[in-house]
Amino acid sequence: MSGELVTVFGGSGFIGKAVVQHLAKAGYRVRVAVRHPNNALHVKPLGDLGQVQISQANLRNRSSVEAAVFGADYVINLVGILYESGAQTFDKVHHKGAELIAKVSADASVKKFIHLSAIGADLESTSKYARSKAAGEVSILKAYPKATIVRPSIVFGPDDLFFNKFAGLAKLFRVMPVICGKTKMQPVYVGDVAAAIGSIIGRLDTQGKTYELGGPKVFTFRALLEMVNSVTELNATMISIPIHLAYFQAFFFGMFPNPMVTIDQLKLLEHDNVVGSGKTFSDLGITPTPTEAIVPNYLMHYKPSGQFKGAN
Repeated sequence: MSGELVTVFGGSGFIGKAVVQHLAKAGYRVRVAVRHPNNALHVKPLGDLGQVQISQANLRNRSSVEAAVFGADYVINLVGILYESGAQTFDKVHHKGAELIAKVSADASVKKFIHLSAIGADLESTSKYARSKAAGEVSILKAYPKATIVRPSIVFGPDDLFFNKFAGLAKLFRVMPVICGKTKMQPVYVGDVAAAIGSIIGRLDTQGKTYELGGPKVFTFRALLEMVNSVTELNATMISIPIHLAYFQAFFFGMFPNPMVTIDQLKLLEHDNVVGSGKTFSDLGITPTPTEAIVPNYLMHYKPSGQFKGAN
């Protein structure tokens, strides 16, 4: 092990697990900072014995954030939410919470601070999610001017909430709702995002820069749903839903604890989610993985006859 310590806020989530595993393989000591440590025990086996540790941290409590950052050489913030719930609002998590981590990291003179944002972050967006992501970026760079911002497109992998969600819907209802089917997306493999973050830590020329990460191919939303239908062999009926009707449905879905879709998510879906003209994987020497090379491997269990169809 290199002996260098990396604190990863939100390291127990979908993207966090991939980042922690990548860092552990690279020889770093990793401190995973989460709200509920007992729910993050699954990350400890991602490294060697004692290499991955867990720390309690609440982004609304400065002292807990300071304790999580104490002694760290690098700090990575991966904390994010897809919808608001109780005290977990977009502004408190993506803006104020990220700002606090950046300020504490600056005060602690960590070598590098990396923040996970999102393509589409925009202070003028109609989406609260996108506005909060942009506000977080502004506050972070004010507190820690040399911070590195990472903006991925839709992130996919075995535990994702995108392909798995639609495959699950297709299997349960044999229907595939298509909203804003022409919207463009550039799905990026979670392992590639982790590799990019690992590369950023090890390079001096990444400070103060923003990287937009997307896969090698741009798809329409409809094309991605068709891929799910094809891979799972569910033959779900594709139904185009007008956006005004989708907003009406989302109003009611948003009342549930774990909503299938929210009004704010629909606002995001109305806009393309693709890499711009700035820095990306190529600037880090990374070739992104094709969506088609990964997705079929973890969606096969949605097949009506199971993953061993045709096996002898």
